[in-house]
Amino acid sequence: MDLISCLTRCPLVAILRGIRPDEAVSIVAALETAGFAIVEVPLNSPDPMTSIAELVRRFGERMLIGAGTVMTEDQVAAIAAAGGRLIVTPHADARIVRAAKRYGLIAVPGCFTPAEAFAMLEAGADALKLFPAEGASPAMLRAIRAVLPGGTRVLPVGGIDASNMASWRAAGAAGFGIGSAIYKPGDTAAVVAGKARILLDALPGRDQA
Repeated sequence: MDLISCLTRCPLVAILRGIRPDEAVSIVAALETAGFAIVEVPLNSPDPMTSIAELVRRFGERMLIGAGTVMTEDQVAAIAAAGGRLIVTPHADARIVRAAKRYGLIAVPGCFTPAEAFAMLEAGADALKLFPAEGASPAMLRAIRAVLPGGTRVLPVGGIDASNMASWRAAGAAGFGIGSAIYKPGDTAAVVAGKARILLDALPGRDQA
């Protein structure tokens, strides 16, 4: 299972910040039923490695499961040991990207400028996370994509919801990281399922990934 095929199935990455191990399976089951293919458990969530390991055990053959807010090479090793296959960072750190690739993991580092974007691609990034998208614009994404290597996939993250996906998609976004618009601590599986329907209904051009 690779990033491109998962983005083609559904270009939305569910960022489950704050999720607990005891609720992770029910939440991700709702996401899978809705059609999501990629799940990120940020490492500043309660006991994230336990959640990742259990999600890999239950969904790893059908979904891409990984971690976000990855800050150190030791964390990359721990994620790999838990079975996670995706590393997402909030920042442009070539060390984390190279560590992810050593473990055979998919690396999607954060970046905000062309210099950071090129540095992350040079380090081996599989895609780029444009973060924080609230501080950018679709016009900025369009300009950056014009100079990036053809086929570079850029995923805006931060403040993305059903109201603004279309403009980003038109600018060439390959997908999106979705945080509070898909899950907030305390949300039930039913609430998450409802949020997923709203997002998917608002998503244009699902064949553009």
